[in-house]
Amino acid sequence: MFNKKAGMIAAVVLSTSILATACSTNTDKTAAPNVSSETAKPAKQETLRILSNVAGGKTPEENVLFEKEVERLTGIKVTIEKPAADYDKKLYAAISAGEKYDLIYMGKGNMDVLVDQGALMPLNDKIKASKILSDPSVIPTKEWDMITYKNGQIFSVFNKSEGGTLPTVRQDWMDKLKLQQPKSLEDFYQVLKAFKEKDPDGNGKDDTYGLSTAGLYDIQGFMSAAGVKYKYVIDASGKRSIPYATEAAVPIYEWFAKLYKEGILDPNFATNDSAKMRELFLTNRVGMVTYWDAWVGLFNNMKKTDDPNFKAKAIAGAVGPDGKIMLRRGDPSVWGIPVNAEHADTAMKFLEFWHSEKGNILSTLGIEGDDYTVKDGKYTLTDEGVKHGMDHGAPFPNNTNFKNPIGTLPGALEGRQVIFDNNATIENSTKDWPSAEKIVTNYAFQAMMGKLPAADAVKKMNDELKAAKLID
Repeated sequence: MFNKKAGMIAAVVLSTSILATACSTNTDKTAAPNVSSETAKPAKQETLRILSNVAGGKTPEENVLFEKEVERLTGIKVTIEKPAADYDKKLYAAISAGEKYDLIYMGKGNMDVLVDQGALMPLNDKIKASKILSDPSVIPTKEWDMITYKNGQIFSVFNKSEGGTLPTVRQDWMDKLKLQQPKSLEDFYQVLKAFKEKDPDGNGKDDTYGLSTAGLYDIQGFMSAAGVKYKYVIDASGKRSIPYATEAAVPIYEWFAKLYKEGILDPNFATNDSAKMRELFLTNRVGMVTYWDAWVGLFNNMKKTDDPNFKAKAIAGAVGPDGKIMLRRGDPSVWGIPVNAEHADTAMKFLEFWHSEKGNILSTLGIEGDDYTVKDGKYTLTDEGVKHGMDHGAPFPNNTNFKNPIGTLPGALEGRQVIFDNNATIENSTKDWPSAEKIVTNYAFQAMMGKLPAADAVKKMNDELKAAKLID
């Protein structure tokens, strides 16, 4: 168990290690005689070069403060590089070019590719030797299964505890229109239709939609009605299929086509990015979106001042043929150490810190004095901290001992519970998914917008995937 007391012990151990290094000139028998402690060389500064698109400051200026805060708390001088865009391309390009990073942040899909390339260092022995990272109360044992490869090899350490994606509804609109939480696909249709037709924002205009998405991201809560899963499903014999490209998915595409034809589905869903979708939700233009559970709390936090009646709520998806709901749990976000890292041991020290109480405070609340203040043991967010939503890389740490001293944003914990209670599993990408995704997306959009009958779209989708040897 890693708590405050354990943090103090770790700090003492680290300080003792540094002191021993600093004094080594006095204990080395080959050292020159009469070398006093005053003239001994100081310990070399531990450094890390980190590539990340999530952990760190919210702006370039705050990122500098974040680096200094890590150094204050750990003694490690870090450089955190956060590309402004195209993170995956930067990550792959850097590894291919042999750039030397000590830690890289990535999703499981990225990790699958890099493990296949032999670019990451196996970490089993280092994790086993760590009292912190091997503690099941810090990282639950079953979580490691999600990032364990063949022969039991582990190439990363978790960044945070992932939730998942699910339908998020304007509960204040539900209450106003006296609607019940939907369970079947027909229930969802009736709720979304009411959001479109019954003026839920009360402005007297026909300017609302029932549902918006950012493309296929993430319609899993509705595909649940057919019991089909996004991306790859690989059976015991290794045979690959993509359920979204099977006949089972046809009724769901037809359901979307009905929403699109009736103006219930945001007509720009296929070209939306997540920012545009979020804006529609926050500006009273749409009653339901499909997004991360953590954003339930962020939505409520963003609107609490200018619209106290606003209430976002996470709901489960549509019940499937087996009576269960099939949601998506987010791919694990992890830290890996490249095989050419120059400071692997220091990287492990950072990862131990990241999963400690002080690291949890940094990864959630942020930087003391910038994002929050502490007075008489009470933590208070600054105005800047409120804007940052208690997310500096890990809004929900893996450490089960950690309790956020400020609490969680309204609706966030309830959203996570919906994910954990409803068969939410990670998706299987494989290195072929980027090519397969283009084909799936193309024909799914044509079916959802009624440009092709759903059955025809699925057949074409399936035929192209087979021809490209992307499914078996």
